[in-house]
Amino acid sequence: MNPIPHGYKQDGRGRLIPLAAIKPIDLARDELVAELVARARHTSEQLAAFKQHAFDDIAAFVELSAERYGAHLGGQKGNVSLVSFDGRYKVQRAIQDTLCFDEGLQAAKALIDACLHAWSEGAPGELRALINDAFDVDREGRISTARILSLRRLDIRDARWLQAMAALNDSVRVQCSKSYRCVYQRDEASGDYRAIALDLATV
Repeated sequence: MNPIPHGYKQDGRGRLIPLAAIKPIDLARDELVAELVARARHTSEQLAAFKQHAFDDIAAFVELSAERYGAHLGGQKGNVSLVSFDGRYKVQRAIQDTLCFDEGLQAAKALIDACLHAWSEGAPGELRALINDAFDVDREGRISTARILSLRRLDIRDARWLQAMAALNDSVRVQCSKSYRCVYQRDEASGDYRAIALDLATV
């Protein structure tokens, strides 16, 4: 990108406009936007640094605590809550896994369909509807992981169903993991913990 000559500003179309030809209100607006963007970038960098430091500090403290018992923890997994001595503040680390299914899900679906066929009229309509709903796709063609996994909670002892659930379990994969850190302060009136806002929209 070529440097902008002194006494000019570049407009949105890439043209060089002399400062003398720009209205004062437009210059003032441009200056305000530039100032706010610079401050926003600085704040964003600070938040990113805090996020990383918080994660590192929590992990280090968990390791320190585990060393009391001679235990050595592997990786950064696990949800942790740290509470101040007076109970006023709480810091949480949460790890959320996004699950998906591999090709084994098709085998599980075939086994489930075989169960329904074998049970014939013995399968309640509600069960059929529940299974069909679990494997239904949304507008983007995606299936609901939660609805499919909820089938494992059904109390069905049929050996064929148990085999289908085993296939379902084997098809589950962790697509990605996201970590979250939240800082809370206890409300003295209600006793509830309220998050200290670190999101511009919630401040």
